[in-house]
Amino acid sequence: MQISGIKVNLRLLDKSDWALFKILNTCPIIMKHVYEPFSIAETKERFEERIQPWSDKSDQWLCLAIDEINSGNKLGSIGLKITNHQANIAEVGYLLKTEAQGKGIALEALTLIKNYAFTTLNLNKLVASCSSNNIGSYKVLEKAGFMREGCLKQNSILNGKYIDDYIYGLCSPAI
Repeated sequence: MQISGIKVNLRLLDKSDWALFKILNTCPIIMKHVYEPFSIAETKERFEERIQPWSDKSDQWLCLAIDEINSGNKLGSIGLKITNHQANIAEVGYLLKTEAQGKGIALEALTLIKNYAFTTLNLNKLVASCSSNNIGSYKVLEKAGFMREGCLKQNSILNGKYIDDYIYGLCSPAI
């Protein structure tokens, strides 16, 4: 499976992406607004889960690598997880290397996976959450057409502090 855009290709995450996945999940700068950085053991376990075969009946994440078309550089990952099979709702999430941030990469990747979710998987709705402090992430969601549906006060703990999370949603345009 490969989905191509103007700047990026999305493809299934595979064993060759271990170094990328490790950077994305253990780097304190990348993880600043997401989670506490994972240990190498936790990251390896998550990686092994993410490279397993996926189907639209799965309860696991469909995880795609984001590669730059011109250079072939591995820039990040994006994925979706169907959280409600009956209502056809999936959560989306993405992580980018610091040098790829602020260049429209996340927006293009999100647009590609959004189109795939609605046209190929026939999903009804996509949802996403992010820290209220993660301005870059919620601006990407809003540029991609997601609407802020709420704010969950003190919903997560990051660096020992309670943080608020924004909840975003986007319904299929076909409905």
